[in-house]
Amino acid sequence: MSIPQSGGGQIESQAQLAEYLASGCKPAEDWRIGTEHEKFGYTLGDHLPLPYEGRASIFAMLTGLRDRYGWNPVEEAGKLIGLEKGGANVSLEPGGQLELSGATLRTIHETCDEVNAHLREVKSIADEIGAGFIGLGAAPEWSEAQMPVMPKGRYALMTRYMGQVGTTGTMMMYRTCTVQVNLDFASEADMVRKFRVGLALQPVATALFANSPFFDGRVNGWQSWRARIWRDLDPARTGMLPFVFEEGMGFERYADYALDVPMYFVYRDGNYVDALGQSFRDFLDGRLPALPGEKPTLSDWADHLTTIFPEVRIKKFMEMRGADGGPWRRLCALPAFWVGLLYDSVALDAAWDLVKGWSAEDRDHLRHDAAKDGLRAAAPGGREMRDLARDVLAIAQAGLARRARPGAGGLVPDETHFLNALHESIATGQTPADELLAKYRGPWKGDLSRIYAEYGY
Repeated sequence: MSIPQSGGGQIESQAQLAEYLASGCKPAEDWRIGTEHEKFGYTLGDHLPLPYEGRASIFAMLTGLRDRYGWNPVEEAGKLIGLEKGGANVSLEPGGQLELSGATLRTIHETCDEVNAHLREVKSIADEIGAGFIGLGAAPEWSEAQMPVMPKGRYALMTRYMGQVGTTGTMMMYRTCTVQVNLDFASEADMVRKFRVGLALQPVATALFANSPFFDGRVNGWQSWRARIWRDLDPARTGMLPFVFEEGMGFERYADYALDVPMYFVYRDGNYVDALGQSFRDFLDGRLPALPGEKPTLSDWADHLTTIFPEVRIKKFMEMRGADGGPWRRLCALPAFWVGLLYDSVALDAAWDLVKGWSAEDRDHLRHDAAKDGLRAAAPGGREMRDLARDVLAIAQAGLARRARPGAGGLVPDETHFLNALHESIATGQTPADELLAKYRGPWKGDLSRIYAEYGY
């Protein structure tokens, strides 16, 4: 969940939009890691999604975390819709998916400690109220009608709009979960290099973390149904952004792209003003139908940037958005994968060498095939995704080794062990989705309800 921004002053010129993005540049010694992950909650008795209110509910989870662990409440229109503490947020996705948006930390050791502490807190409250949580890319059984609706004005507007621009928008909102990592850049040139590598290799992350082979109570034929859903959501604000690979890419070019993405809302005085489908360019000129005569502030621009959903996006930092939500032990592997590739210059150069000859069609085909076939997908150059992923993982491993950030008081020399789960996938050729399907077709004997006991926490 993105929290509405405030302040920043009125925008006086279009140049400020790119300057806002560029203001995120920072030297390498100040780079940080921010991990976000979502998970589905359900009632232990009947395996149905947690409602907002009740004994086993989202509200009970939030109040339990607030009262026992010292989180501060975040409210909207008198409703508790999140928590914050120490630079981290616990927030809600539209269908009640519980998300940790972690603090910006120096090492993966620290981010993993944060994730583990959060999951222990969640489990302690969940055990008391009769709830469970599970890390998957898509809800395995629940219909859209069964999903609760969280009391947020932003989500009400998005729900209304989704049916006008695609066919899978509300599936994404209410019945998918992701894990992502947010990273820094040093300069415009550094941002462009990282953006290009991140987009080109996002399908590798999709394959390695594929974890949504079930939907509506049956096998759906895809390794990552979550990634499949994103393909038919809203072409104006999703996808692989071919312009990023063109001459002239930079902060200004991304701002131009964002200006052409239709708006969702403007946040004013605690309320979401309906601006669905309207133009931020008109807003700059004081001609926004939702607020005639009013011009935007930088906080309005910051809010608008949160409504854009490509596979990689930038704000004052860069977000890697291609992975399914997953089990506890894999949550730390995603930041390790991308930090190893993008926070070491030798690794970044090697990764670019792998992908620089790919065409836009190559990248889009890889995105599709990764979602469909996981590590068995066809990769550019007649290779298999498993072989490509092995090469990419080796680059990330070497990048983390050169980074050499110790943990456990110096007992662990670097962050490479966080990649172990991914090495196992490469060695076996099995994604989390493959593991789930093997259980479903084997010991579960087609009983999908077994997933909660074996994979819930």
